[in-house]
Amino acid sequence: IEITIKFPLLIYLSGLTCTDENVCQKSGIFKYLSDYKISLLAPDTSPRGIDIPGDRDSWDFGIGAGFYVDAIEEPWKSNYNMYSYIVKELIPLISGNYSNIDTNRCSITGHSMGGHGALTIALKNPHLFRSVSAFAPIANPINCPWGKKAFTGYLGSNQDKWLDYDATTLITNSSASLPYDDILIDVGTNDTFYKQGQLLPENFVSAAIVKGQRVTLRLQDDYDHSYYFVSTFIEDHIKFHYERLK
Repeated sequence: IEITIKFPLLIYLSGLTCTDENVCQKSGIFKYLSDYKISLLAPDTSPRGIDIPGDRDSWDFGIGAGFYVDAIEEPWKSNYNMYSYIVKELIPLISGNYSNIDTNRCSITGHSMGGHGALTIALKNPHLFRSVSAFAPIANPINCPWGKKAFTGYLGSNQDKWLDYDATTLITNSSASLPYDDILIDVGTNDTFYKQGQLLPENFVSAAIVKGQRVTLRLQDDYDHSYYFVSTFIEDHIKFHYERLK
């Protein structure tokens, strides 16, 4: 059977401690992907099976916490290259092996650490994506405890090296107009990590306003950081991308 229909692609990046299975099992995403005829790529959150000393010492660094960067510090730099894995390996792999998936119509989203990944990857590669959104993203990691810990470990103590993986800094330093007509971000007002200053979405919005980039930040009353939150608003995000993937 020859398949002539080509489906656009949505990349979903997951958060700390997660695997590709979280979004598949907990978000309800497949109903809406089916409704809107969009294919899904859900990568893992770190390398697996490497057994680097210290990679299981904490839940927010190492296994399940690759932070979508290309590490430059030992012992991480040989394997913890999640940025290149997404951009330089997975997308070409899909393009070369799945003739019914149109990677020229590609969008990206993610949750928490994955929201950070979605924003930074989209801002650094606007030629690859039609749209970007995020659920409770770590939007300014150079200024939050999670980001400082991860970036120190993967990128070293020179904070200039961190800037290339910080969404707020990337949009501040962008020299050209971005192609995104809007960036959709949802955050729950009862999100513990939002209250603790781990997410900092307002910093991203403020930087975007200066650059003339529209961002729709929706603070959802009483929602937390969980997949109950993601599953409630996942259809909105699928619709958002569908309108830009047509």
